Amino acid sequence: MAPLVIPPPLRPGATVRVIAPASPFDRTLALCGMAFLGERYRVELDWRIFERDGFLAGSDRRRREELESALQAPHVAAVLAARGGYGITRIASEIDFRVLREAPKWLIGFSDVTALHVEAQAVGVASMHAHHAAGLGRGDAHARERWIAALEEPLLPRTLRGKALRPGRARGPLVGGNLTVLFTCAVTGRWRMPKGAILALEDVTEASYRIDRMLSALRLGGHLSGVAGVALGGFTDCTPGIYRVPVEQVLARELEALGVPVVTGLPFGHDLPNDPLLLGAEAELDADEGLLRLGALA
Repeated sequence: MAPLVIPPPLRPGATVRVIAPASPFDRTLALCGMAFLGERYRVELDWRIFERDGFLAGSDRRRREELESALQAPHVAAVLAARGGYGITRIASEIDFRVLREAPKWLIGFSDVTALHVEAQAVGVASMHAHHAAGLGRGDAHARERWIAALEEPLLPRTLRGKALRPGRARGPLVGGNLTVLFTCAVTGRWRMPKGAILALEDVTEASYRIDRMLSALRLGGHLSGVAGVALGGFTDCTPGIYRVPVEQVLARELEALGVPVVTGLPFGHDLPNDPLLLGAEAELDADEGLLRLGALA
């Protein structure tokens, strides 16, 4: 496997291209987020990002061409999604992501943007699981500060604190993101868990039986056979459903079957603060202390 490529740190004045590869989004929040970024960086966008096609931000063709253009633009240092939602898995397989390795740049986002993190992983380029433009538009000072720090000093050591679900320690490349999107990418053949990696997972508005369905299918299908540890973020508004089974119970049961260290309650996902995760790079999971260590490790 080729060595991991980490895109250059984002510098003040660098160009950030905002795209809408998934669902429509709150225009006011996105513009507020872009205004904040514009104080430090040069922000570009095509005003067609505000198009709507049902639950998509425009046609598949519009969104695919926009993403391809951003990946190929030599002056663009980072590609930031306006929002997640749904739709990237419809177009990602039609794009040649090898250009990302030839001219590395940051892919930034979470939720549905997990599909882009999967493609970056496949070509050996690090990416950043972090707030979209609309998320930055909410004005949370802590979240904005962490976003800038992570992109401008991606290898700066950082520690996220949660709590132990299954004790032990693991070290390896950090991969993952949204469980539903990872499940979709696995089904379509776009993603498989690298051996020895730490898997980060989060999700939103899924009933607990659906979480069970996805995790058990990934496990039984061999997609999780190489996992070294699991880092769980928020499972926001994931309800007990009609069977009244808490999602925490499902996660504990399914992940116990993997026999690896697990830390839960880490601050990433659809709730604030959604701390950035440097995907692809080495991380250390200390489930004895409930910690996930990122950046340059000793």
